[in-house]
Amino acid sequence: MEQYVAKSPSSESSKMSSDPAAPDLQPRSALTPDDRKELLKQLYLARYFDVRLIKEKKRGRLRGTLYSSHNQEAIIVGSLFGLKGTDWISPIHRDMPAFFMKDMRAGWRNPDRIGMSVQEVCAQVWGKATSPGRARDNWSHIGSRAKRIICSTSMLAGTIPAAAGVVYADRLDGGDAVCLTFNGEGSTAQGVFHEAVNFAAVRKLPVVTIIENNQWAYGTPVRDSLPEGLESFAGRAAGYGIPGYIADGQDVLDVYDKVMTAVNRARSGEGSSIVECISFRAYGHGDHDDDRAARYRREFYGDRWEEVIAEERERDPIAVMKRHLVGLGEMTAEEAKLMPAEGKSAMEVNDLDFPEDVVKYLNEGVEFAVASPPPPAEEGSMWVFKEGGR
Repeated sequence: MEQYVAKSPSSESSKMSSDPAAPDLQPRSALTPDDRKELLKQLYLARYFDVRLIKEKKRGRLRGTLYSSHNQEAIIVGSLFGLKGTDWISPIHRDMPAFFMKDMRAGWRNPDRIGMSVQEVCAQVWGKATSPGRARDNWSHIGSRAKRIICSTSMLAGTIPAAAGVVYADRLDGGDAVCLTFNGEGSTAQGVFHEAVNFAAVRKLPVVTIIENNQWAYGTPVRDSLPEGLESFAGRAAGYGIPGYIADGQDVLDVYDKVMTAVNRARSGEGSSIVECISFRAYGHGDHDDDRAARYRREFYGDRWEEVIAEERERDPIAVMKRHLVGLGEMTAEEAKLMPAEGKSAMEVNDLDFPEDVVKYLNEGVEFAVASPPPPAEEGSMWVFKEGGR
């Protein structure tokens, strides 16, 4: 069988299952120069969070498995940027920055924004009593009804039914909330994916299912996940009678366009959509899989395996956004060379490769987590048994 490798579409060739909007009608046309600079800043923030955790883990300061979002930040940032604070999100293990980046346009340090604080998320990672989960379970297994974040689970696609139920209840209450539910491409093979997406389509629920196609479902390549004759995971949408959009997952503006097209459609009452964001996983499935990933990628790509990875990393989301800003005249070529975090591995970058305020913001979260106490031993049975009539 021919080796299928999903390629990120360029900004010019990214497509939808239906005709795309004319360039002047794309959602990005309403963004201001300040919005675009904020998008770049948020890409840096998502990257620095990932880099900092990788380094802390290698120093032996963290426990648990780390699922890197390195090189996939445009999916997180572009998807969240246009949402209302009252919208819901359902992140997965590779979307850790999403927990504290939700509603970030309301102000990074705004206590009233409807998203977790960076302190809460770092405390969860460090396993401290100040975390939403009070040091229980995996880093990403957190959620908040108040912040409108559905609790993450390792069973990808398993949160789509919850997302459908949440917005169904919201509609019955007269709300207009939309829910973004994130999933890997491998999860589209599960029965719960089809059942939940079909239910959302039948009920015209405002659920936008985002498929993060990073070309590997753990160690299974896309070739073995997509039936012959189906060109994309977004193509599955036709079976449910809903739109399927394909975005360049390395281009934050293209992700923003496709997700906001789906969000606006959902909010207007037209129902659900699927958005496939084509990206590339920079590391193994988790840090426990890095060595094995080098082996199965070598087997899949052959002698060109290192070259393929290098080619994919050249389309770093930070670099792609810088090129947009230079092309728009909102950044000079010399300015684009400053803070060169793009195209580097986590161990190749340092704090000087990132904006100073990004480093300061993340340090606030890390320092809070490190200084926070662990939960007391007597909490060991808390939330395990029914207590106090609850």
